[in-house]
Amino acid sequence: MKRFICCLLGLALISFWSCSPDQRTHKADICIYGGSAAGVIAAIQAAKMGKSVMLIEPGNHLGGIAVDGLGGTDINNHADFKNDAAVGGLSLEFYGRMAKRYSRENWEAQKADPAMWRFESSVAEDVYNDWLAEYPSVKIFKGLRLRLDSTGVRKSANSLQGIVMETGELFEATLFIDATMEGDLLHWAGVSTVIGRESNQLYGETKNGIRAENDYRQFAVAADPWTVPGDSTTGVIHTVADEPLGVPGEGDHRLQAYCYRVCLTREEANQVPFAQPAGYDRSQYEIYLRYLRAGGKLYTPNANLPNGKTDLGAWHDLSHNLYGINYGYPGGNYEERETILGYHEHFTRGLFYFLSTDAEVFALDSALQNTWKKWGLCKDEFTDNDNWPRQIYVRDARRMVSDYVITQHHTSRDSAASVNDPVAVAFWPPDVHHVRRIVKNGAAYNEGFVFGGADWRPFGISYRAMVPRRSQATNLLTPTCVSSSHIAYGAIRIEWTYMAMGQAAGTAAVLAIEQSQAVQDVSYEALKQRLIEDGQVLELRSDEWQ
Repeated sequence: MKRFICCLLGLALISFWSCSPDQRTHKADICIYGGSAAGVIAAIQAAKMGKSVMLIEPGNHLGGIAVDGLGGTDINNHADFKNDAAVGGLSLEFYGRMAKRYSRENWEAQKADPAMWRFESSVAEDVYNDWLAEYPSVKIFKGLRLRLDSTGVRKSANSLQGIVMETGELFEATLFIDATMEGDLLHWAGVSTVIGRESNQLYGETKNGIRAENDYRQFAVAADPWTVPGDSTTGVIHTVADEPLGVPGEGDHRLQAYCYRVCLTREEANQVPFAQPAGYDRSQYEIYLRYLRAGGKLYTPNANLPNGKTDLGAWHDLSHNLYGINYGYPGGNYEERETILGYHEHFTRGLFYFLSTDAEVFALDSALQNTWKKWGLCKDEFTDNDNWPRQIYVRDARRMVSDYVITQHHTSRDSAASVNDPVAVAFWPPDVHHVRRIVKNGAAYNEGFVFGGADWRPFGISYRAMVPRRSQATNLLTPTCVSSSHIAYGAIRIEWTYMAMGQAAGTAAVLAIEQSQAVQDVSYEALKQRLIEDGQVLELRSDEWQ
């Protein structure tokens, strides 16, 4: 096979790329599947440590949800706590590079201000791309998707040899990293994963499984759920599921809602008006009319990003979170996933059009509609996708099940489990959105949300949670689908935390290669030493979080 050199650092040949004559086989030290924030940072860290990297992104943009709408990445944005003390290493460098783009002088002295951490998606993408360009030993492949069948991963015993894309292209490496949100590489490599909520009994938790009562982000008013108001025999309206609550504390297949983090603007010169989507069905939005008729106040955008933009999220009692629509996404094939994403986009586009134009909405709440009319999509964002985000906010999908599982006990202020091998710090409360909308006491009812409270604390994320069981894979890591319960994952699933775990994964991958070790045998002391040298935050003093 013809080999050619593609990367020289100084005078030393540190690695090589290898391709067959028809460019169907690619080789490097490390193969990262998934161009999420974690994937990008893992690639940069591995390249800094002298290894060649193949970074494969199924889509066409690198950086994850931050480059597709999420410009406010949950740093110092709550009055009850400030979490910037946990941001270090390459995560902190990312925000420092962002500060330079916005000419935020002395930004570190102003870190308490959440505005110092916010950005536009287009700027985030430029930062990631420019950063990666500094490391020619990272070769980027876009628009390539893993085969979702038994031919997608080539293994010898418990060691991955290569992964195969739908195109037939083969990627061979010494070490592999699954940095996707879906965990496809983990799954098809034979690593144990789980989708949905565990029972409270499984790990001795109290916040997992079906929730007996939900007060957080619950309907502020009693919205009638029946097709004919007051008549339960006529069935439920759209977005409401006709199913029982179930047994509180039991596990199920349900996932917290997904949504598009839509970038909007009030600047007319940069605005694309909301348009009626093809196939628009006004009846799909009946729940919003019921809500308004009952006296409820719906959400509106606000400018929380630079240049008057917003990253409109969905966490309210009634918004564009679509409960119960995403269950088939993580384990589905690509066609099934596209159908689910297409539905979310169509519904959300229609909702914005509905709120900004519908005559009955105006009659019920003219101020609401007048506010929505001032907003539109941004001409300068997502220009290759009709100004709409290219990916949805996948809050959780598959999670690995390893020998070590992060649970609610790790998040608990009173009974925090000891972690003797932290590689990053999770500084966010358990945060899982509602999973469904049902009927309770004759009204629409949201079930599943857990957030905040006074019983949580930051905790160290164990290296062992990134490592599969030895019997399943010895050269595979994940910084995104870490081994954790559904409720604990809600405290981990933050972009800057993903970046920190990406740095840890990249570092561990290099150490494993250099010592010819299984990832399970990487010396924690060596890993810890390198992470500290590179500025990673591994633990917090009590005065930094209490």
